[in-house]
Amino acid sequence: MVIIMNILFCSVGRRCELLKDFRKTLGDKVKLVVTDNSPYAPALEFADVSYKVPLIRDEEYIPKILEICKKESIDAVTTLIDPEIAILAENRDKFEALGVTVLAPYKETAALCFDKYEMSKYLEQKGIATVKTFGTFNDFKVAYDKGEINLPVFVKPRTGSGSVGARRVDTYEMLEEVTAQDSSLIIQELMTGMDMDADIYVDTVSHELVAIFSKKKISTTIGGANKTISFKDEALFEFVKKALTVFEFNGPLDMDLFYQDGQYYLSEINPRFGGAYLHAYGAGVDFPRFIYHNVEEKTANEECIGQYEEDVVMMMYDSVVIKKLDDIEKSMTQA
Repeated sequence: MVIIMNILFCSVGRRCELLKDFRKTLGDKVKLVVTDNSPYAPALEFADVSYKVPLIRDEEYIPKILEICKKESIDAVTTLIDPEIAILAENRDKFEALGVTVLAPYKETAALCFDKYEMSKYLEQKGIATVKTFGTFNDFKVAYDKGEINLPVFVKPRTGSGSVGARRVDTYEMLEEVTAQDSSLIIQELMTGMDMDADIYVDTVSHELVAIFSKKKISTTIGGANKTISFKDEALFEFVKKALTVFEFNGPLDMDLFYQDGQYYLSEINPRFGGAYLHAYGAGVDFPRFIYHNVEEKTANEECIGQYEEDVVMMMYDSVVIKKLDDIEKSMTQA
């Protein structure tokens, strides 16, 4: 008898290839249920069932998601956008009461991951090397006057995702101007070393680190890396292990890192499937299988850190979904 895992992907957007990977691994052992606020999200076309839902901050949003969970007998839920992670974490008890595994971090960790300034302070407090970060221009000025930070620097929004608003600033005057115009910006030391990230899976049964897939970024666009190359380094694996001891994750996450002057630095953590997770899957690090073992078989996965080939390259490209408007409107269920 085939045991089917009903998994709900919230805010599915453009993540077509991720859904294809779940289907490739699990075949008829998975039912893919997805939601989005827009009927024009292309990933809807790769699901078994799709729902149109309110915006995530709407007071009816979580009741609608819980209703879908009941209707579709959902076993596990996750989101593919950062602002929704904390919402799932805050409502974990409601999902678990329905027997739904929440593939998102616990509440305190979710809040830290979303607030990049609070994350940097927390990492410093815990002794985890991170990028030097300032919450305001005045804080930066104090350190700059002491010679503790130099220009150019990097600015980005304190919260948010997809690298929107992130940019290099070369002069003191320009930094003062851009931060006066946008108080949400934080100021960071400009890292000139190797830019990389790691796809990580924390087991939902054992709560132990199971897998790390590390890759160097060859090319990036708004939203993340689009060309990467796999590599292995025991020092990186040990750094990741140390960093994870001070958080409570549950399922997949993506960790952004820099390597500079012989040291790894943690930049930020996105506690969801990263946009470039496809590289890990293509190299044999199979998170869909991990999730199935945890959710349906109720078994812990064996550790497989570093069990992949080096020098495997991922090169993203664009594709399209073409469909008649009438068919789009008919295929999406109103939650």
